[in-house]
This record gives sequence, C-alpha cells and structure tokens, in this order.
Amino acid sequence: MRSGKKKRDRNMEVKIPLIDLEKISEAGECKKLREACERWGCFRMINHTVPSTLMAEMKMVIGALLELPMEIKNRNTDSIPGSGYMPPSKVNPFYEALGLYDLGSSQAMNNFCSQLDATPHHRKIMEAYGQAIHGLAVKIGEKMAESLGVLDTDFEDWPCQFRINKYNFTPEAVGSLGVQLHTDSGFLTILQDDENVGGLQVMDTSGSFVPVPPLPGSLLVNLGDIARVWSNGKFCNLKHRVECNEAIKRLSIATFMLAPRNRNVEAPAELVDHDHPRLYQPFIYEDYRKLRVSNKMHTGEALELLRLA
Repeated sequence: MRSGKKKRDRNMEVKIPLIDLEKISEAGECKKLREACERWGCFRMINHTVPSTLMAEMKMVIGALLELPMEIKNRNTDSIPGSGYMPPSKVNPFYEALGLYDLGSSQAMNNFCSQLDATPHHRKIMEAYGQAIHGLAVKIGEKMAESLGVLDTDFEDWPCQFRINKYNFTPEAVGSLGVQLHTDSGFLTILQDDENVGGLQVMDTSGSFVPVPPLPGSLLVNLGDIARVWSNGKFCNLKHRVECNEAIKRLSIATFMLAPRNRNVEAPAELVDHDHPRLYQPFIYEDYRKLRVSNKMHTGEALELLRLA
C-alpha cells in the first residue's frame, strides 16, 4: 500500500509542458504552445532542428573556453551591458559566463573567437551552432505569434545574444543558489542545459518552485520580459533560478532572442483593441535593459515603470 502511494505521488509531480516541434503546425500542438506560454512562460522542446551531434560538440567547445586563463576570458568585453565575460561575484560566487552579442553577425562571431584565441575547429562548431540555434529561435518566435493569431511577423533581424555558463559547484555550495532568481530581459531564451546535472527551478503561477530535470536531446525555451510586452500581457515572463544540488561542474548554453532591432518594442495591432488596451508604452530594448540594470530590478519589476495607466 505504501509503495503504491509513493508511485502515485511521483506521477503527480508537476512538470513543465513538452512541445514537439515536428507537430507544431497541428492545431492541437499550437494550442498547447500558446497555453505553455500563457501559463508557464516556458516549455521543453523535442524533435527540434539542432543535431544532437552538434549539441555534444558545442558542449565540449564551451567546456574548453571556460577553462581558459582569467586574463584571456577578461578579453571578452561587453558590447551592451552584461554581454561580455561575467566572473564569479558576491551575488553569484559559483557562476561565470562568456558572452557574444548579435549571434547572427559574422563580424561579432569573429571578434568573439579572436578575443578567446579559439581554434579553427572551435570556431567552425560555434558558427554551425549559432546558425542552427538562430534559425530555431526565429521559427519558435513565428509559431508563438501564430498561436495568438499574429501572422505577419518577422523575427529574422531580432538580434540574439549568446551566453555560455559554468557553475563551479563545490561541496560547500550544496543547497545554495548558483544564480539568483530572475527573469530574462529579452523575448525568448533557448537553453541547452547540462544533460547530466540538474538544478534549474522555475516559478509556477502559485509562486512555488518547480524543478526542471535534464532531458537529454531536448532544449528548454524560456520567455522573458519582452515577450510579456509584445504579447500585450498574454504571455508570462518566467522567473527562474539555479540551485546547487551536488558538488559537480555544470555547463549550459543560452541563446537569447532579444527584441526588434532599432525600433520600438510594442504589441502588434492584432493584440490591441477596445477590450484589450495597450498595457505598456513603446520603448527601445537597450533603454529597458539599462533601466533594469540601474534599478537592480532582476525579476521583471522594471516593466511596471513602463505600464500605461
């Protein structure tokens, strides 16, 4: 009897939605995508277009880059605030990251590789991964828009920021946070998380934290603050954090599709009417990012400063 109860409890564990990209054009899967964006602000994606071999090769590359000497990693400077090397800090002492702003730019990729003395082999893998993940981000954005009935969208020129992360979890780190609670500032994030090491937690609508265990071969999509504004409040900007569960190194690769290039962030006309007035004033993404940083508002609070009466 007792073992049966444990089995039922495990079956009742809360899990984030799973979206099959091969079925995304079907009405049922499209509805499931919209519900995931509205209720959770995140979903796991299977049968996507990034080859598993490329994902494995990319993880080896980022492992090598993040082991470089500090003086080389410090060459990875910001293009926009927070886009370059992030060393361990007082707030996040077990975390460090390297970054590249504008993943779709060959010049930006060249600069990133040159800063870190990347080998030709590493450069080739990063270029292939960047092209594959950027194309996937565009497709996901289009499908999210379609789920709301917005058909005339173009996400091709929305810049993507690339960040490779390492969590140096030690025995004394167990039980503490690897990264503090936050929302992402952009539109959507595609995360290739560590297939062996968990720790990611997302906040559900009740304010409870839900663990997101690894699922090898899948990718995780998180929605950020810009998705909330662009959808006129329909989509959820996900609050999430990383907790250390074991003393082991954890690697992840995040690609952030940020916002329209050189034009205002605002909800499309299809999502604004008498019954659904515009919720946020139009703004330029870089200004919003500075607003978040200057006010130390990491969980989307800065959006309230832009809310219309």
